[in-house]
Amino acid sequence: MNARSLYAVSSIAAVLALGACHKKVAPAPAPAPAPTQAAPAPPPPPPTTAAPTNTGADMASARDAARASLTAPIYFDLDSDALSDADRASLDAKVGILNASPGVKIRVAGHTDERGSDEYNLALGQRRAAAAKRYLTQHGVPDASIDIISYGEEHPAMDGHDEAAWSKNRRDEFEITAGADALKPAAQ
Repeated sequence: MNARSLYAVSSIAAVLALGACHKKVAPAPAPAPAPTQAAPAPPPPPPTTAAPTNTGADMASARDAARASLTAPIYFDLDSDALSDADRASLDAKVGILNASPGVKIRVAGHTDERGSDEYNLALGQRRAAAAKRYLTQHGVPDASIDIISYGEEHPAMDGHDEAAWSKNRRDEFEITAGADALKPAAQ
């Protein structure tokens, strides 16, 4: 092979090699034809009426729950009128209900177990009822909405002469005395 044919063959090989490295560009898709007229927007959906959230059954259920929370008793340790964390949580729930229901009045009745003299137990029951009233009024419940009374050991919640009975008898009970029909759940 002479130099000229070697040059021609190598030139062709170079052109072919460069051609193989060249990327092929895909043809661009044809543009969509322009719409002659825009399609009308669909009409808005008809307004929906929300289902009532406070049906009579819901309101009665909420009122029953508020009544149960408001009348739930609180319990005390032996020979004490100090409020526990659980007592304060229960009283906080009562505060919300009483503040949402301004026409409601309650009576707090203080009770003791059978141990101690009658006089001592009446005084202790009075201190227990006063402790609950004080907590409620310090948290915004009007003083006039709360009456207190002490029954001492006279109305046990549970008969018995052991700690199981005594622990249930050392309590404050809450009774709705006026405005029960106006009772509302605590505002959220």
